[in-house]
Amino acid sequence: MTALNYNHLRYFHAVAHAGSLTRAAQGLNLSQSALSVQLKALEVQLGHSLFEREHRRMVLTEAGKVALDYADTVFAAGEALQSTLAGRARLDQQVLRVGALPTLSRNFQAEFIAPLIGRRDVELVMVSGTIRELLAQLEAHELDVVLANQPPRLLGGLVAPDIVSRRIAQQPVGLVGPPGLLHRPLNFPLDLARLPVLLPAKGLDIRTGFDQLLDAAGVQPIILAEVDDMAMLRLLARSSEALTLVPPIVVKDELAAGTLVEVFTIPGLTEEFHAITQRRRFPNPLLGELLDS
Repeated sequence: MTALNYNHLRYFHAVAHAGSLTRAAQGLNLSQSALSVQLKALEVQLGHSLFEREHRRMVLTEAGKVALDYADTVFAAGEALQSTLAGRARLDQQVLRVGALPTLSRNFQAEFIAPLIGRRDVELVMVSGTIRELLAQLEAHELDVVLANQPPRLLGGLVAPDIVSRRIAQQPVGLVGPPGLLHRPLNFPLDLARLPVLLPAKGLDIRTGFDQLLDAAGVQPIILAEVDDMAMLRLLARSSEALTLVPPIVVKDELAAGTLVEVFTIPGLTEEFHAITQRRRFPNPLLGELLDS
């Protein structure tokens, strides 16, 4: 393999960040034609097109986005070398970008990224949003993975053919409450006609399954709150004298501390956790580490 021409790489780096041949050429003090020739030489050497033209803008292809990540690392390493020799040490990092639905347990998210926590060579970027927002960011290569509690086709998102959903965990779902709330074992579901409950919002799999069980038994529950954010549901469970429908991972710290106890595990009711990715020729290796673990 021929040695990489770092001048070509620097020219590519400038165009990628400028988004335009004209602006990059001005900044590099080169003609647009000369800069275009340098970019073409790099594409020939790498064997991939790095840009597509859209309305006079230079838009990165998938290979271009991968090349830019490496180019950023290369030139950051040069800056790090100068900083280190000048006595200003710094550490370059790989980046993993993770999106998650707000309905997903924060504890589950923390467990998913746990293998990378504490690694000083890794920067984690965590964002939340609607399934449509997150899928759009995934397809734009702004995210490496989206975490959800259902496959995207069930969440109302328009799913492109190259989107892949992989179930990475499954947990039982039950009712938790403060110690001493009940003086005898729960008679499920009949006792829920007299005991107040905190529930996840409608539309979630676990809520749908719960409602079906109570409808079949002819039980109308006393609902204190319906919450679409698991972090808020956890806070309400800690401060309310009520039963709360959750997977145990949501309140694992409270269960361990004894501030909440598991009252009843509902047979057949589970929550799934999915990692949604896009088929890519150049997947993020950090994501592979997490999915393999």
